[in-house]
Amino acid sequence: MKLNPLSPAAFALIFLLAACQQQEGAAENSEEEADETPPIPVEVGKPERGDIYAVYTGTAPIQALAEANVVGKVGGEVREILVEEGDTVIKGQILARLDGDRLRLELSQSEAQLRKLQRDYERNVDLSERGLISEGDFEKIKFEMEALQASFNLSKLELDYTQIRAPIDGVISERLIKLGNTIRENDPVFRVTSFDPLVAYLHVPEREYRNIDKGQAVSIDIDALQGPAVVANVTRVSPIVDPETGTFKITIEMFDDQLRIKPGMFGRISVVYDEHTNVLQIPRSAIIEDVGQSSVFVVENDIAVRKLVETGYSDEGMIEITSGLTDDADVVIVGQIGLKPDAKVTVINADETSQLNLAEKTDTQVAD
Repeated sequence: MKLNPLSPAAFALIFLLAACQQQEGAAENSEEEADETPPIPVEVGKPERGDIYAVYTGTAPIQALAEANVVGKVGGEVREILVEEGDTVIKGQILARLDGDRLRLELSQSEAQLRKLQRDYERNVDLSERGLISEGDFEKIKFEMEALQASFNLSKLELDYTQIRAPIDGVISERLIKLGNTIRENDPVFRVTSFDPLVAYLHVPEREYRNIDKGQAVSIDIDALQGPAVVANVTRVSPIVDPETGTFKITIEMFDDQLRIKPGMFGRISVVYDEHTNVLQIPRSAIIEDVGQSSVFVVENDIAVRKLVETGYSDEGMIEITSGLTDDADVVIVGQIGLKPDAKVTVINADETSQLNLAEKTDTQVAD
């Protein structure tokens, strides 16, 4: 039997039909595989309403506003120490006493000379009134008495300097002398630190200049205290911007009656410069940034729907949503990374969300 050969057109037609059948089979398999793709587990949460603050944050060491290095104004041997490190002192309080024997003798000598000259001056006053002494001699005695009076006052002051006094109110932060030491004039003996108030100097970028003003509230977290944040205020704002750093300095004062805060501690400072009340908020981590656009995923009928949103202030892990979301949206807060639009999802905290919604409705009914 002889076979009739097929024409080239017949061969082409056969191959085309086979390719179409393969494509249809692949499409059916893809649809079946898509139908079999398991839903992606996610966690959702409802947006919250509350107050949110615009905050500038920075770090700075805590410092003493006033601190004085106390020096010996005269030399001598340390005979008595009346305070120790950590003691609270007031301005003028005696901190230590030096040997003043030589100065006391000099004062006694000066006092004796002054008394003798005062008696001579009183006699010459009577003689001058009766014209028995020239005016020049009388003036000479008067000037000598005034010079000796000044010398007496100086000796008296130097003797008083043997009692070393606190120049300011504060706490003895360092004692630099020991009993029996001989010090010279201007040797350091104590350091007094004022804790009322303490200050922090924060250098803020110039772009924030219009946002920072005197009197604004400040929150300071000090890790060493492991307690609630310290509340303070901005007391001064520098009127100039440093051209080298592009920053301006603000001064923050804080008061601590319990003396828990110590100069040198490190503080994380938050300056609150604006507030939005009763605004819609979601966790900052739920936001997806892409090419200058912010979006979130919400769950609708077990499908992930991507929604563009506009944001406002961000504070303490929450971010303000100004548009794009409603109060009852189920926002994906865990599992949104890598999630594709229209993907099937399963909410693993569905029971918790339902209970929360029920509690909110009950609270609303009770309030009504």
